[in-house]
Amino acid sequence: MLDWLYTVIAWVLAQWHALLATFLDPAGGPAWVLAIVLLVITVRLLLFPLFTRQVRSQRAVQELQPQIRALRERHAGDKERLSREILTLQQERGVNPLAGCLPSLLQVPVFLALLHVLRRLAPGANGLYGWSFELTQQAAGATLAGAPISSSFTMREPLRSAVLDQAGASETRVQVVAVVLIVAMCLTSFLTQKLTQRRAGPVEGQAATVQKVLLYGMPAGLLVTGFFFPVGVLLYWTTNNLWTLEQQLYVLRQMPAPVATRSTPAPAPRPGARPAHRGRRKAR
Repeated sequence: MLDWLYTVIAWVLAQWHALLATFLDPAGGPAWVLAIVLLVITVRLLLFPLFTRQVRSQRAVQELQPQIRALRERHAGDKERLSREILTLQQERGVNPLAGCLPSLLQVPVFLALLHVLRRLAPGANGLYGWSFELTQQAAGATLAGAPISSSFTMREPLRSAVLDQAGASETRVQVVAVVLIVAMCLTSFLTQKLTQRRAGPVEGQAATVQKVLLYGMPAGLLVTGFFFPVGVLLYWTTNNLWTLEQQLYVLRQMPAPVATRSTPAPAPRPGARPAHRGRRKAR
């Protein structure tokens, strides 16, 4: 059912590799490493309009926070009524607190497709998803810092010996490269989410829950599962996070966060203090 997606991702990767092979060794690591990086750029450029909508959605959620706080105070004892009122308010303003997750969700199928393609790479394996036998062997032997892009930290026999022997790599080298990429992947994932949330401003309710899950849940999940990912997939995800970081800095400079004072009511005076307008009248 997903063969069409695997075929598309394999085709895009092969096209970039073919272009790079005009001036790089087609069986060398740099050609395949750069092909994976260019695959990231291709996907992210296609998703750029959705990223812009994500930023707008986050800003819209932020601007609704004063009204949502007022509803919480008004319906503090009636959670069902509060939920209906918040939902009605969001619908009236055309705000979907989950819309900010859309770009990330759309990248998951691409990530899974690349994972599937790289996991099928092995010395002697038949061509897959439109790849020739020769192209498959070139990819199976390509390395990043001495670690085959198709190898993983937890790779088992007989695939481990076959991949390592063809690439002339050691298991220790694979594990070192994999750990470095896993740490980079988790760190960049946390930083990109932290930057997004800090620039978007404080939120409450369902949106705050979603933000917390993305901030801590995604890096934790990647830390656990990263040991099972091929080196090429780790490279893809880390590069994707770095692109996200730079993209956020660019888009958020073009769309600065709204000034908090425009939507946030003035703080109430401290107990015993006179309201500010009374002091001004007395001064007159």
